Amino acid sequence: MLYLVRHARHDLVGSTLVGRTAGVSLGSAGRAEAERLAARFAGLAVAIVQTSPRERAVETAAPIADRLGLRAEPAPGLDEIDFGAWAGRRFDELDGDPAWQAWNAERATAPTPGGETMADAQDRVVRHIEALRHRLGERAAILVSHADVIKAAVAHYLGLSLGALHRFEVAPASVTTIRVEDWGGTLLGLNAAA
Repeated sequence: MLYLVRHARHDLVGSTLVGRTAGVSLGSAGRAEAERLAARFAGLAVAIVQTSPRERAVETAAPIADRLGLRAEPAPGLDEIDFGAWAGRRFDELDGDPAWQAWNAERATAPTPGGETMADAQDRVVRHIEALRHRLGERAAILVSHADVIKAAVAHYLGLSLGALHRFEVAPASVTTIRVEDWGGTLLGLNAAA
């Protein structure tokens, strides 16, 4: 069982494409969300907690791991998409950029400026999940990551095109639950609030 957790809120959610920008930490609302996530997972039999190396994800994973008596392990496979030159820019600035419009119209094929494609990100997270699944067997894992990375994993296991990512939401501090087996995956919960 995999619990895919989107990091809790930071103060730039909804206004800025943070991407891999350093120094973006949880705001007060996000710290409260992280504590609620920790309470949600308390007492659950979990073998491992892993996190994207971004500060906001590490800060979300820490109380979850503490509550479970585990250490949150950094996992590059769970990292945010590398948005290249778009990282750190406000959404209202990006709206007039034809490349940004193309990215939002067709994630399956549109590139980022100097970063990675959505297919690259999907390949990275799926390889990580598959390696972890073989390592853990039937044991559960909590993976703290980012909205589009989680969506890419869900799309892969449900056989959806990357162009379908706008059809479902992965909100801050939400939990998406998937059971992954040799034949594929079963979505057991999507975007559940903490």
